[in-house]
Amino acid sequence: QVQLVESGGGLVQPGGSLTLSCAVFGGTLDTYAIGWFRRAPGKEREKVSCTISDDETWYTDSVKGRFTISRDSMKNTVYLQMNSLKPEDTAVYYCRWSEYWGQGTQVTVSS
Repeated sequence: QVQLVESGGGLVQPGGSLTLSCAVFGGTLDTYAIGWFRRAPGKEREKVSCTISDDETWYTDSVKGRFTISRDSMKNTVYLQMNSLKPEDTAVYYCRWSEYWGQGTQVTVSS
């Protein structure tokens, strides 16, 4: 049974940083691409970033230069390093691997 477990969300001031983690259980991370999505209050779900290898990454325009996605195949885990956070980054963040979704982790950027 495949399970994605996210962690690392929280409350941070504007300009701060957070690192999200998503561990894949019951599957091999490198089998598929893995991505991060977010849903802000009152908005549709948005794809934030994805990666299929260390050399192949994608970011939505609003996070380019601020967010970095990385993967540790030995730990079966993907990370999202988020720097220079803005209030508009406030959302529940989800990871997706194949057809499986994590439970979500809340990120709140507020002073």
